[in-house]
Amino acid sequence: MTSVIHVLKAIAAGSIFFVWVVRYREIIEEFKAYGLPSWLRDFVGILKLSFTFMLFSNDLNVSLIGASGIIILMVAAVITHIIAKNPFHKILPSISLIILSLFIFIYTYSKLTVSP
Repeated sequence: MTSVIHVLKAIAAGSIFFVWVVRYREIIEEFKAYGLPSWLRDFVGILKLSFTFMLFSNDLNVSLIGASGIIILMVAAVITHIIAKNPFHKILPSISLIILSLFIFIYTYSKLTVSP
């Protein structure tokens, strides 16, 4: 199971890195289209990348914070897409990251609560 979680973390990290670094110009346009300020875009990007790095921490509490943060940001993304009346295919990546992060959170939490 640990290997599966490592793969899920890698998928989440790769996805977030790709969107927020490689496709950053498209993120700029999306935030403009939604009427959101540039400071919010930059803040969200910093949070997403920070939470992603936290997933790989050896400290399980830090990993939980990372997974929780990604879940919260992705729920906000889904809500934003719904308000903007975007088609489902634009919402699907956010939903996928919520599911991935939930699996990571549940697994990490179970490791944290198991007594030594």
